[in-house]
Amino acid sequence: MSLLKVTIDNHSIEVEPGTTILQAARMIGKQVAPPAMCFYTSLKTSGGYCRTCLVKVSKGSEKDPRPMPKLVASCRTTVMDGMEVQNYTSPEVVEARKGVVEFLLLNHPLDCPICDQAGECHLQDLSYENGSSHSRYEFDRRTFEKIDIGDKIQLHMTRCILCYRCVKVADQLTPERVHGVINRGEVSEISTYIEKAVENEFSGNMIDVCPVGALTDRTFRFKSRVWFLKPMNAHRDCPTCSGKTVIWKHGQDIYRVTGRKDQWGELEEFICNTCRYDKKEVSDWVEEGPRVISRHSVISQNIYLKGTKFVASPETLPDTKQLS
Repeated sequence: MSLLKVTIDNHSIEVEPGTTILQAARMIGKQVAPPAMCFYTSLKTSGGYCRTCLVKVSKGSEKDPRPMPKLVASCRTTVMDGMEVQNYTSPEVVEARKGVVEFLLLNHPLDCPICDQAGECHLQDLSYENGSSHSRYEFDRRTFEKIDIGDKIQLHMTRCILCYRCVKVADQLTPERVHGVINRGEVSEISTYIEKAVENEFSGNMIDVCPVGALTDRTFRFKSRVWFLKPMNAHRDCPTCSGKTVIWKHGQDIYRVTGRKDQWGELEEFICNTCRYDKKEVSDWVEEGPRVISRHSVISQNIYLKGTKFVASPETLPDTKQLS
């Protein structure tokens, strides 16, 4: 199978047929990868909802070099041989993305000071890097009541950006989905079916995949800010999932357990609710060492390794052999 050559922001790479522009950009590196709020590698049919990954195709292919007439969603557009793409090098893309961010923030409340997602919120990163410093919106924002969709998960629909990730998780990971998106347009909302609660062994993964603070862990609500905690890689023998998690410690207390995320903020493996909610004792886990926080996050600011500051990117992580 012949590889296809694509150039993104003057960086070229050869990829297999069927690769999307977003996937090719991530192979090159963060310097050219568009942001994505709805695409999730391990969730089929995800992507195409948020429009934050829009790019400009300045050359369609070697066979047909005409540019595409409009900006395209990189998570849904596959690579053609000889394709040339502009992301951060295109003023049109930068301006369009700023508009998309403004639309995402139209109804989003300023809950950051009290939101449990603060410090690991993708929308915070997106608005800081691609948004505007002020809002032009002068009308009343839409609001919803907080809803408990189970004994462990609370839904803040006011914060939701309708990325559909939680719906995909429930649809593809659990035997019976009991929630989805109802209504249309501005009044669309995530909701459960009448008198139903989200109760299955992998429902907690909806919290991990949510890019904002719309779905929160009721067992962790308002306990601590994430940057005051120490994330540690840990594992246990679990019959339901891989048992590979991140435990968030404060002293010798485990405040929460989450799945392990890669540099794009996506779960490496989904974990079960038993690991997430029921195993909060240090004796339940075999600790592997401090978690490398590869995102540019405040979480990495308070973590140290043997007297040497623990940095956020793997390529600059200190050599632990030299420290011993």
